[in-house]
Amino acid sequence: MINENELVMRALEARKHAYVPYSHWAVGAALLARDGTVYEGCNIENAAYTPTNCAERTAFFKAVSEGVRDFAAIAIVGAYDTEEPEKICAPCGVCRQVMMEFCDPDTFRVILGTKDGVQVSQTLKEMLPYGFGPDVLK
Repeated sequence: MINENELVMRALEARKHAYVPYSHWAVGAALLARDGTVYEGCNIENAAYTPTNCAERTAFFKAVSEGVRDFAAIAIVGAYDTEEPEKICAPCGVCRQVMMEFCDPDTFRVILGTKDGVQVSQTLKEMLPYGFGPDVLK
């Protein structure tokens, strides 16, 4: 199984594909399914802004569109497209909500990395302590 630092390296690679002509803020994500498969995503901007998609959601939507619904962790990196990530880049609220939809908040790991590897690793519940997920509707 891939370790957290390897997952950050995959996110750094995914970041190279970011389409960010407006904000120039390039984000990469690497989503680890429980079967060991990694789904990479980058942010994809749009001139109308609203259709823009974050790297994390790109990775989730790729996996879910292929029938995968069981996830272990996600690594996220981000910085201006002319720089290497030196500070952490946390997921936005919409991405955290998507994580709540598909992940067990007690076990799913959110890994925030930089060019130097893992900087923060915590559960989704630690990152979003009062998250609204499918279990609320049961």
